[in-house]
Amino acid sequence: MKIIGRKCEKDCLMQCLKSKRPEFVVVYGRRRVGKTYLIKEFFNQQFSFYATGLTDERMKGQLRGFNASLNEFGYGDPSTPADWFEAFARLKKFLENDKVYREPINNKRVVFLDELPWMDTAKSDFKSALDYFWNSWASSQEDLVLITCGSATSWIITNLLTNRRGFHNRVTRRIHLMPFTLAECEELYELNDIVMTRKQMIESYMFFGGVPYYLNLMDSRLSLTQNVNEMCFKEQGALHDEYYSLFHSLFDKPEKHLAILGALANKKDGMTRAELTRIKEIGGGSVLTKDLRELTECGFIRKFSTLSEGENEEFYQIIDPFTLFSIKFLENRKFDSWNEYINSPGYNSWRGNSFEIVCLNHIDQIKASLGISGIETKEFAWRSKAENGAQVDLVISRKDGVINLCEMKYTNEDYSIDADEYKKIQNRLAQFQKESGTKDAIHVTIVCGTGFKQNKYSGIIQNTILGDDLFDN
Repeated sequence: MKIIGRKCEKDCLMQCLKSKRPEFVVVYGRRRVGKTYLIKEFFNQQFSFYATGLTDERMKGQLRGFNASLNEFGYGDPSTPADWFEAFARLKKFLENDKVYREPINNKRVVFLDELPWMDTAKSDFKSALDYFWNSWASSQEDLVLITCGSATSWIITNLLTNRRGFHNRVTRRIHLMPFTLAECEELYELNDIVMTRKQMIESYMFFGGVPYYLNLMDSRLSLTQNVNEMCFKEQGALHDEYYSLFHSLFDKPEKHLAILGALANKKDGMTRAELTRIKEIGGGSVLTKDLRELTECGFIRKFSTLSEGENEEFYQIIDPFTLFSIKFLENRKFDSWNEYINSPGYNSWRGNSFEIVCLNHIDQIKASLGISGIETKEFAWRSKAENGAQVDLVISRKDGVINLCEMKYTNEDYSIDADEYKKIQNRLAQFQKESGTKDAIHVTIVCGTGFKQNKYSGIIQNTILGDDLFDN
């Protein structure tokens, strides 16, 4: 099978094989993004040992599954281990066998523990046993690569990446797997014989983001609208209950995560932590800190600063297209078909907001189109302090003395500036210059999903970026 994209991730895995030290690798990211697929395909399905955690199984079931995997690889003891310490002792003994499979590139022993969080059931001492396995033996094996993976991001972040009393100092490499870019989506569509225009590919991204699992569900015989209907609105559709399942698989108690996303879905320009705290279902304190960190790590929201520094000026905003689409149209369904939503009161608002999210996920492509890929930049949003003041969703502040104020527009036909919009842009420029006090040149930049039509008002625009530009690698 072909691995689409993932250049940096593949390079990281290759460096593990070339390394002269033991490697403890953590692969994490949202559900359905292709974590297991990447690891299995990179290693051509060949491991010294592979085991996966089991959904909703208690410790005894997890141990039976782990031991069954050991026996599939040739260990030869049918009895179930008494606990995780015994299970990892068996794994150590097995890996010390001269006949164990070794990766041909550098003769490494590669161990892949998939869905690791599911193995850590209540009162199982799993984390202690894994810690002992690594510290007492694995960490001294220069030819060992231990790869762990899991969709329960809350567990991964808490126990492997941030908790100083956990495995934070043991992890040697981390791979945060993100959804595909538009260019990678196009490659996947071609591989799956799905025929679409690039405009339709952008629209598909507005529904499903770049999540490979969702894109692989699309039926090449159907139009995009038909696919959305079949997958999301039909009772037996593959994504009919995905929003609920997604967050319950990622987090132990997702109610506050869902409340945060619900609040942010109604504020396209984002909310501060203080604003979120005032919502009863969300609350504040360390729980909110943890929930916001987890949602950010998974790529569902982004944290950004305005021109003003300080914690109170940091905003949170939904950045995942499928989350926004689900909240707006799937969680509280008014219609049984996507066709009935098209041109409804909330449709155009969602479409504009969703295209902005597409652009925020392709800032590198926007910079490339501007010819500034090699220039250091800072990206943020801006909200005027004036009552009913202007706001800009993407500001690119450049080291070469230029600031790009980016306007994102998605229309059925080629976009053109009318007199009303011309006045709004003038006002936005004046407010930004006054409140920021910047001495840099300000370039108004339009990002159009379709095309751009020149007219007498177009002179106010310095840069035009079209939908095709977002497909650059």
